[in-house]
Amino acid sequence: INRRGYRKTYPLSNYTEKRPWGSFTVLDEGRGFKVKRITVEAGEKLSLQYHNRRSEHWTVVYGKATATIGETVHEINVDESIYIPLKEKHCIANHTTDFLEIIEVQIGDYLFEDDIVRLEDRYGRK
Repeated sequence: INRRGYRKTYPLSNYTEKRPWGSFTVLDEGRGFKVKRITVEAGEKLSLQYHNRRSEHWTVVYGKATATIGETVHEINVDESIYIPLKEKHCIANHTTDFLEIIEVQIGDYLFEDDIVRLEDRYGRK
């Protein structure tokens, strides 16, 4: 249990998980929030998805992101951010030849990976 009274699900040090599109590292988490560093490899994209129990806020720290939120496509550069409301379909893509790095802040009462509802996924995940 950490100082915020939340039982950690990851080791106290940064925990990195590989994905077909790149990786994510959990930087911090507490009651009602989680912070991740997400790296998207050149030419890759995350699934079109939504979450039933959390919203997200993405800030680009390296590269250029193409984010789809609902039906709108946004180009997000370094030091720019975008908000993804609860239950809004979204995805992020890296159409460049360099990697993309974003900081994701999740807010909600349930912040685990099984809250992902995938609508489209180029890697065949459900």
